[in-house]
Formats: sequence, C-alpha cells, structure tokens
Amino acid sequence: MDVTQLEMFVAIVDTGSISAAARRIHRVPSNLTTRIQQLEASLGVQLFIREHQRLRLSPAGHDFLSYSRRILALIAEAKQAITGEEPSGTLRLGALESTAAVRIPAILAEFNQRYPRVQLDLTTGPSGEMIERVLDGSLSAAFVDGPLSHPALGGIPVFDEEMMIVTPSSLAPVQRAQQVDGLPLYAFRNNCTYRHHFEAWFAADEAAPGRIYEMESYPSILACVAAGAGVAQMPRSMLEIMPGSSQVNAWPLSEAWRWITTWLVWRHDAQTRQLHAFTQMMPTPEHSD
Repeated sequence: MDVTQLEMFVAIVDTGSISAAARRIHRVPSNLTTRIQQLEASLGVQLFIREHQRLRLSPAGHDFLSYSRRILALIAEAKQAITGEEPSGTLRLGALESTAAVRIPAILAEFNQRYPRVQLDLTTGPSGEMIERVLDGSLSAAFVDGPLSHPALGGIPVFDEEMMIVTPSSLAPVQRAQQVDGLPLYAFRNNCTYRHHFEAWFAADEAAPGRIYEMESYPSILACVAAGAGVAQMPRSMLEIMPGSSQVNAWPLSEAWRWITTWLVWRHDAQTRQLHAFTQMMPTPEHSD
C-alpha cells in the first residue's frame, strides 16, 4: 500500500467512477483499475462492490475511506510544516442550511482571501447527517447544533440562534405550546435537531403537534405556513432574510427553549492546518454555556 494507491482510492470515491478519477489525477483508467486491485489484494478485502460496471463502497471500503482521508491530510500537513508553506489543499465543510445562508458567507469569503491555496467545499444538511459525515471522514468539520456530546469529536461554540415559532398571520400571539396544540407542523426530516427541539418544546407543555409534514427547504416551509396550513420553527436570522416573512407571524419560544448554539465540530484525530486556520476566524457566541 502506498500514497498513490490511497489517492486513487479517494479519487474514485469522490468522482464516482474510475474514468472520472483517472481524469482527475491524470492517469489512464487501466492503471487505476490495476492499482486498486493490488491495494485490495494487499489488504485482503474488497473495497468496492462491483455491479454492472458500477462501483460502490463495501462496508470495509467505508471504514478504509476514513483512514485514507486522514492519512492523506496528515501527509499534506507534514509537507506544509516542513516547507513552511501556508495551508493548502481542500477543506470540506458541512453546515445547516440556515448557517450556510446567513452566518458563514462573510467568513468563507475572508478565509478565501487569507488562504487562497485552500479550496473550500461546502455541503449543507441536517445536523445528524453532518455529524455522520465528519465521523466517517468525508467532511473535515461541520456547523451543527450543540451542545457537543460525541467522544470522538472536538469543537467550539460559534453562533447563537434565536428560535421562533412561525404561524399564519391569522393566528393570535403564541406564548406556549398549548396554544398551537394539534396544529400541523412543517419541519425537516427526523434527523434534524431543530425539529427535535421543537417537538420537545411541545412535550414540555403537555402538548403535541398534529401531522408532521417533512419539507426540504425553508422557503417551502414558510410558504406552507403563510398559506395558513400549520406552524413551523426557524431561526430568527433565517426568517429575517426570507422573502415572504412579512406574510407570517413569528414569536420567540419561551426562554428555556429560545436559544440554540451552533458548534463547529471536527474529529479529534483529524485536525489539519487548514482547519486550525479556519477555527481561528470563528466568533464567540453570547448565550452558550
């Protein structure tokens, strides 16, 4: 097993095919095929499941991918440390949709100006999905809901989000969950911690939402609420930048549920110079514990 084989393996996973990976790393496809077969033989496992000329990662391949990314990142970091070069390479970040839209654009722009040799790759999704991708090594770090709890992860609190209940304009002011007991709820999928937070707010007041409709974006959620179809929860920072926010009412949740702190998290064993430089640009929230 050598570094070139690891680079080929990661390139195949990232691009989805041997031909695309070959173009990316400037090799012929037959060379990649041979080297990956040699890698599998040396490890004694199949890294890919081959089906009708398609490749997908085997369970062993998923495990090996995390180690491969970390090894390549450490090699790149070692080269930079020895040569004294500024950080370079790719920093793969994950973020909640609201964080990506409101909180980090200016930070990403400033980081790009300071470290032009680092390529930023941003993915959005719910906290559960982002944490899984940090743990499996496909993301260097991610902005997720706190507090931090996983033993393999390190992190810092970075943003406070004021959580609002969003209601149709015809609804009276809302101060507690009992006032919207049984109303339909518009939310993201079940791996969204904002959704869990909202459901817990209902439960704490011995109330419960009616049917839960799973949506894919904040604009679709807001449109449904504006049409008078139910209620939702979203950060004030997100609500304020959305067209159509004037067509709904919004009220802060009670103080015990009002604030959620967003964290930047990463694997303890996968920190890099790029990530260290990025963490130095993070703000400090006011309401985190």
